[in-house]
Amino acid sequence: MKTPEYDILIVGGGLAGMSLALGLAGSSLRVALVDAVDYETRLSAGAGDRALALAKGSMLLLERLGVWPAVLPYATPIRHIHVSDRGHSGKVRLHAARERVDALGWVVTARDLEREALAAMERTAVERIVPARVGGLKAGMDGVCVTLSRDGRSESLTARLLVGADGGDSSVRRLLDIGQSEHDYGQVAVTTVVKPAVDPQGTAFERFTPEGPLALLPVEDGKAALVWTRHPEQAERLMGLPEPQFIRELQAAFGHWLGELSLAAPRRKFPLKLIRAQQLAAERAVLIGNAAHQLHPIAGQGLNLGLRDAAALAEVVVDAARLGLDFGAADVLARYQRWRRLDALALIAVIIVILVFFR
Repeated sequence: MKTPEYDILIVGGGLAGMSLALGLAGSSLRVALVDAVDYETRLSAGAGDRALALAKGSMLLLERLGVWPAVLPYATPIRHIHVSDRGHSGKVRLHAARERVDALGWVVTARDLEREALAAMERTAVERIVPARVGGLKAGMDGVCVTLSRDGRSESLTARLLVGADGGDSSVRRLLDIGQSEHDYGQVAVTTVVKPAVDPQGTAFERFTPEGPLALLPVEDGKAALVWTRHPEQAERLMGLPEPQFIRELQAAFGHWLGELSLAAPRRKFPLKLIRAQQLAAERAVLIGNAAHQLHPIAGQGLNLGLRDAAALAEVVVDAARLGLDFGAADVLARYQRWRRLDALALIAVIIVILVFFR
């Protein structure tokens, strides 16, 4: 194999991939990011409306990457968390002031976060190869050769380490022949944005019902982002209901904690599955973000886990390079895999406990 053109080749231009690229940008490593979607398309996609809940640790990571100051004006702080179970009088309330923190988390749309991460990327030396798709790869002792389809033609690139950050339907994972374990929850998330009569004022609501949990997260202009988990046939019915009837059913499930609700955005749905790659590392390659694990949204931790993946891999790679070690070697990647497995397993355990307890 010829001398690799890049030290790190990241496949996937979503938040996990961009975060890793930003985490590596301050090093002397040659980094390139491959994305199948051009950024104009990414930023205009309907998926950009997704409300993302960021934990304090994720905020600190984004701050370190130089993204958070630009995101902050668009982020809604969570000052209070209200958890209830329909049909039971008990409630759990958490307050930022009582915990002596500014916020218990922040809510920001995927579009706002991606836009500012892209702006930060443009200030770095990271090369962006967009749009391009991975068609094949071959790993060797010194690096990996990746075949790309770009502008109707095929080209090959080489790198010392390949990172799959290309989402749940990861082409990198498939080409590496890494299997995955999959558990279908038999649930679908219905999402939208509602405008309550009463401003949530920074309160995030988690409501458990016999039909499935729902969450309302505070967003800008006194609105709230809804994630409503239902069985597939129920979700399909909800998607087809006229707006007044949909609101009546939502109001019956959620209650009147925020007064009357009205729709402020289109409804969307997506199936819920727990997907875990059977391994996170292979020869000269590693997986991060949804390419490695997809979680149930009930704990709101999918993005936070992916950001920690990116931060952990950046730390492992930069530390190895600083010591003059081969950062693509199996023992270095094994360190990343052990670190991230423990974090993911702990989160999965929490989700299972919640789902079983409130079934």
